[in-house]
Amino acid sequence: MKIFLSIFMIFTCFLTVSQEIKRENIVGKIIVEGSDLEGITIFNTSSQKGAVTDAKGNFIISVALNDLLEFRALEYQSINVKVNNAVLESKRMRVYLIEKMNVLQEVVVTYKELSGTLVADANKLESFNPKQNAFYFGISNDEIYGLSDDSQSQIRNLEKNEQGKTTVNGLDVVNIVDMLLIPLFRSEVKNKKAAGVPEVPAEHIKYYFGSDYLVENFSIPEHRVEEFIRYVEDDTFDFDLLNYGHEIELLDLLSRKSKTFLDTQTGFD
Repeated sequence: MKIFLSIFMIFTCFLTVSQEIKRENIVGKIIVEGSDLEGITIFNTSSQKGAVTDAKGNFIISVALNDLLEFRALEYQSINVKVNNAVLESKRMRVYLIEKMNVLQEVVVTYKELSGTLVADANKLESFNPKQNAFYFGISNDEIYGLSDDSQSQIRNLEKNEQGKTTVNGLDVVNIVDMLLIPLFRSEVKNKKAAGVPEVPAEHIKYYFGSDYLVENFSIPEHRVEEFIRYVEDDTFDFDLLNYGHEIELLDLLSRKSKTFLDTQTGFD
């Protein structure tokens, strides 16, 4: 009887604490280039409540710090995202599902002896302050169009991978630059042969994702993304930055250039 009462009291205390957690509504968006996003379920395993996306991938859900959100849909591989402080402060969450295209497993980062990992290197680059309420997940073709029920193969929002390498909400910052920004900037180079820049297959250019990254992280107006790219790739631009191994240096340059671009272009808005 005493054991039963003890268990009952522990359960009651746990239930009371769970109910006292204050949760706030956040506005979320799931982004997959060229796909139907309606009807994806988002389930908060901590509060046992959920939401469903509209046709544009938008949703509203109540969350608290460290709540675990499960994203589920028949045509997508399941992913889990843990709510961080940046999500609560901005009351926004953006989840990107990006098809993998020739992602390099290992890249030698040459700039200032940086490691290529966000947490270690962003602190050294004062001009670059990436948004932490955006979550990037690499997915392959079969994960986009196939059904996966294997819970062991879920893409998770990892802080560190098996080698202890820090990642950006699922994808290493180097891979984000490799997949989104480098193909986009290479595609805008006018004389690729003279600049020593290789041609980029059309299917490798994630224009929507790359443009959105510039808008979200560098405050570039949507209608001026191409103008900003041309501004960056001026006569003084070192096209070697569009080669693998200079990802962090490229981000640093984009951050500095975005500030001067926005300052000089304000009068034209």
